[in-house]
Amino acid sequence: MKYDILVVGSGPGGYVAAIRAAQLGKRVGLVERAEAGGVCLNWGCIPTKALLKSAQIYAHCKAAEQYGVEIAGEVRPALDKMVARSRGVAETMNKGVLFLLKKNNIDLITGFGRLTAPGHVDVDGTDYEADHIVLATGARPREMPFMPVDGKRVITSREALTLNELPETMIVVGSGAIGSEFACFYATLGVKVTVVEYLPRMMPLEDEEVSKTMERAFRKLRATVLTSTTVKGVKIAGDRCEVEIEGKKGPETLTADVVLSAVGVQANIEGIGLEELGIAVERGKVAVDEYYRTNVAGVYAIGDIVKGPALAHAASAEAVCCVEAICGLNPAPVDYANIPSCIFTTPEVASVGMTEQEAAEKGMAVKIGRFPFTASGKATAAGDRDGFVKLLFDADDKLVGAHMVGANVTEMLAEPTLARTLGATAEAIVRTVHAHPTLNEGVAEAAEAALGHAIHL
Repeated sequence: MKYDILVVGSGPGGYVAAIRAAQLGKRVGLVERAEAGGVCLNWGCIPTKALLKSAQIYAHCKAAEQYGVEIAGEVRPALDKMVARSRGVAETMNKGVLFLLKKNNIDLITGFGRLTAPGHVDVDGTDYEADHIVLATGARPREMPFMPVDGKRVITSREALTLNELPETMIVVGSGAIGSEFACFYATLGVKVTVVEYLPRMMPLEDEEVSKTMERAFRKLRATVLTSTTVKGVKIAGDRCEVEIEGKKGPETLTADVVLSAVGVQANIEGIGLEELGIAVERGKVAVDEYYRTNVAGVYAIGDIVKGPALAHAASAEAVCCVEAICGLNPAPVDYANIPSCIFTTPEVASVGMTEQEAAEKGMAVKIGRFPFTASGKATAAGDRDGFVKLLFDADDKLVGAHMVGANVTEMLAEPTLARTLGATAEAIVRTVHAHPTLNEGVAEAAEAALGHAIHL
């Protein structure tokens, strides 16, 4: 079988690449060894959000009396039903991707794809030929030698999605997006959670104010956060896990029913034929140029297997750029300085652009505007007043960074992301009339604060 473009991997990079190629009139094949939609849709982004929504509903029910709602009887979390709903959501989205592939006349080829020669991919013994091959094989949870995963007591995010019963105690190693979201989910359901973070603060890639705010939020959930703490080893002793750590108090041993390893991801580049074709790899990632071309003509790579943020929307943007370049459309390269980031804890975290710390490191003078949700009418009415909007502007008053904590701030992030893309100034944001009462007013209020004339502060 001969294709114009053959994509290996059907995650948010792969299936978007395939669809965009089909839209541009190319004959497209898409290779996938597991479920269409990849890890993000089936075992990552989507099912975790379903679980977090269930936890949110549970928390709201527990707090119903505060809103004048009486609920008779005890409110209890039913983990099995939450997991079943989460899997159902993933299945629905999987069917949606299958529909899109069929709609765009894309051949879905089931099996493990491996490069065998320029322009050739072997899929479980069958050879497929293509003018252009796009590798989008994604990533998997990183496993550390001192923390061997057995899938029962020491687990990854995949197992955390489908636990049969709630543990009494859980240790989460790593406080990035994955670790923080699962820690929030289980802590909300009443599990005694301890988060262990190697770096000096949790959510270490976020603005320092965000990190401090989220540490306080986790304390409200009765979760323990240990920063500047190294995990030395994890061993299973009967039905318990013993975690040797070294932190601010020196060496000590923690015990828990379950340990969740959330220490990042590792690119799926083994066994896909990179060595056979001499495709360059740097620090565990496929080396590519700004249009995702490898050093071998006709072979491209996108998503988690290339340098850059391991985010679904980044992979999708790379996919469009890569395919449009293949098709001669001369697209603008992806602007990695303007890739938004979201963490779906309670409260949520959303950011784009530079942090205050990054600006200081670059010697950049910035104007900072802050607006706390304690001053927001909508947040007060909703009973969700935790958090803030923080905007950073350069010497020309152009927006260079936005950092938000609060209910639904992930839905607010598009405005500052677009503002950065368009080079919007603080004045332009202020002069854009924001509907009242909304949380989005906080963006305008923060811009006003940066200009020195905040109305509601």
